[in-house]
Amino acid sequence: MSYVFINDSSQTSVPQLQACIDGDLPFAKKLLETGCDPNIRDNRGRTGLHLAAARGNVDICRLLHKFGADLLATDYQGNTALHLCGHVDTIQFLVSNGLKIDICNHNGSTPLVLAKRRGVNKDAIRLLEGLEEQEVKGFNRGAHSKLETMQMADSESAMESHSLLNPHLQSSEGVLSSFRTTWQEFVEDLGFWRVLLLLVVIALLSLGIAYYVSGVLPFSSSQLELVH
Repeated sequence: MSYVFINDSSQTSVPQLQACIDGDLPFAKKLLETGCDPNIRDNRGRTGLHLAAARGNVDICRLLHKFGADLLATDYQGNTALHLCGHVDTIQFLVSNGLKIDICNHNGSTPLVLAKRRGVNKDAIRLLEGLEEQEVKGFNRGAHSKLETMQMADSESAMESHSLLNPHLQSSEGVLSSFRTTWQEFVEDLGFWRVLLLLVVIALLSLGIAYYVSGVLPFSSSQLELVH
């Protein structure tokens, strides 16, 4: 998923991005004052604003904005800084400066969806839910004629009827889609070989536990004879 792992702090060779991760405001300011690009990216397309927002370093976000950072910048997965954010003050800063709460990344996920998936604190979730509700209401008031509203209601009614007729299908598809997206983003973040190594370690630990509990060595000669 689109979040920052702790080991990101040792993977970037760009001082400004490192300062954004660490929340080092004096050093970040010094670099920007000497002409560093406020929109410089890492190898996944994340700007300093993405990294600072993910860490909840709101002062760094304000500093980058002051020096011309693009608040609408997206990484290679289509995430804005708000998609990676899970802190109340940082969310408030980004939204107050024009970031839309209902914007979707390449997987069709909004900041609220990703925040729930990451399990961020409840205050941040409630704030995102409230902002999303306000934005939806404002959009409906200002952008739809009476005819469009009726058409939307008919469409929603049809979708609801389909959901009622196929509740198990909708539930299973939603869970499967969420699991698939989470797994893909987890592998991308951690790396394929690390995930493979983790699975091997888990398998070996499972065999060790089974041997410890049963006292029988897996695939021993007696077991093989019994199988034959």
